[in-house]
Amino acid sequence: MYCLPIFLWAIFSIASAQDFKQSKEYPKDVFRYPLDLPPATAGTFGELRPNHFHAGLDFKTQQHIGFPVHAADKGYVSRLKVQYGGFGNAVYIAHPGGFTSVYGHLDHFIPQLAALIKQAQEQQQKWDVDLTLNPFQFPVYKGQVVAASGNTGASGGPHVHFEIRDTETQETINAQLFGLTVPDKIPPSLYSVSVYHLNGRPFDENIFRQTYPVRGAAGNYHLAKPQTLELSGEIGFGITANDMNSTSANKNGVYSIELKVDDKTVFTYAAERFAFDQTHAINAFIDYPYIQKTGGFIQKCFILPGAKITLYPQSVNRGVVTFNDNEMHDVEYVVKDIAGNTSTVKLKVKSSIPKESHPVFHPQGTLLHYDKHSEFTTDKVRLVSDPGNLYDDLDLQYSILPKRPGSYSALHRIHNKYTPIHDSLTLYIKSDADLGKYTNKAVLVSSINGAVESVYENGFIKGIIHGFGDYDIRIDSIPPVISPVNIRNGSNLAATRKVIFRVNDSLSGVKNVMGKIDGKWVVVEHDYKSKMFIYTFGPEISSGKHTFELTATDFKNNVSQFTADFYR
Repeated sequence: MYCLPIFLWAIFSIASAQDFKQSKEYPKDVFRYPLDLPPATAGTFGELRPNHFHAGLDFKTQQHIGFPVHAADKGYVSRLKVQYGGFGNAVYIAHPGGFTSVYGHLDHFIPQLAALIKQAQEQQQKWDVDLTLNPFQFPVYKGQVVAASGNTGASGGPHVHFEIRDTETQETINAQLFGLTVPDKIPPSLYSVSVYHLNGRPFDENIFRQTYPVRGAAGNYHLAKPQTLELSGEIGFGITANDMNSTSANKNGVYSIELKVDDKTVFTYAAERFAFDQTHAINAFIDYPYIQKTGGFIQKCFILPGAKITLYPQSVNRGVVTFNDNEMHDVEYVVKDIAGNTSTVKLKVKSSIPKESHPVFHPQGTLLHYDKHSEFTTDKVRLVSDPGNLYDDLDLQYSILPKRPGSYSALHRIHNKYTPIHDSLTLYIKSDADLGKYTNKAVLVSSINGAVESVYENGFIKGIIHGFGDYDIRIDSIPPVISPVNIRNGSNLAATRKVIFRVNDSLSGVKNVMGKIDGKWVVVEHDYKSKMFIYTFGPEISSGKHTFELTATDFKNNVSQFTADFYR
């Protein structure tokens, strides 16, 4: 029989009596839906998104904005947020019982809340604000309208993003577990299963993977080409699956994946709740090299040793199965949506004894440890990795490429794009030339993602990087470019509602844009979708001649200014 450590079997035998699909019960009769529309969703909790798990339910709004958004229960508005990207305009409501509801992508707030936002913007002289309210400042009753639905921030169309969070921990919880269900009679769809030959080496793009298409319907699936899989040694399994509900054609995420070997559960994934500092660990859950190469998702049914996330409620030996006998074994995937609709696929495995009983991994480069402070150092480069930023040990590959035109260093290849970083690593690169007066204008630049946050430190340019790849040093001494769209010196704007600008920076990026009319600060919105900077006229601008000033600053403190007189 395949081997699992005795102490892990003991843990499993205790835990197997429990329901791992949900760690606790949540109140079902407290919260109401945020909209007075039939519940239909465009996105589900835990759904796989680029670089993050989706944190809530996306309620559709019939392709329109402006529907009243209601408080899910009594409580008080605890937070108001306006941001570029993300949720756009958002309201947070704290409720009795230790939960907080969140409403994102709102078009506008009710007047009382809008006044609080405006006051904070004027005090901070910023458009994007994050305002915390005290429990007595704005109490609400269940069903009270707090905003209008919209399409602000990083939304792909009109909808309301809705969450329920644990107030104390700020973990986000699947709202359907609170009874806010969506009609669903459709079982998950399964597309393929994958087998990974791990055999003692860290997971990376060089792991041997075999993928097998599956076919089926009504929840019953089988290999498209029936066969017995011949496996030996340490094996990980994966699956490609998604789900639909009965209200829309959107393909969403599944709720749970259970992997069984000989009818014993060795791995469980369940989209119940997670903390936001864990959300990037989606890149450990999926086959990251595969998505980088193909754009497709494979959900791994084994856990990388550095992946810390509560979406894995149970596993035996991290889901890694050792086949080391000459027997036949049954492997089964059980995939469910939150309504309990179930799809399964079963495999037959012929196990064999591994040729090497204890395979030893021999790194070809520099080994960085996922659970220890690790460094790679040369006379020109230093890379620092602290625990928690890698999901597995990394056989770091490094090389020097020819200098690019305009660069102040060689192009340093720091591994490759097929290994994810959970948060960030620190990279130091030494200039090949004297930076002189441009020391504070130097910036590390990725050939894929552009400039990163950088400072000069002890002869090196130090940058905080979020991905591996090719980096060099550039100088940013050029200020942002301000391009007015509908205002010129002497413009008559009597019939104009908004003043619009484009602001672009070629290297370090736009850090701040500030607008003034007649020397007084005014709100200039940064629209995520159009990338425009927009001022909307208010009643405070009287008839007559006025002066508009727009100042733009990049991350290396280069400054541009536009000034024009206009008439109302």
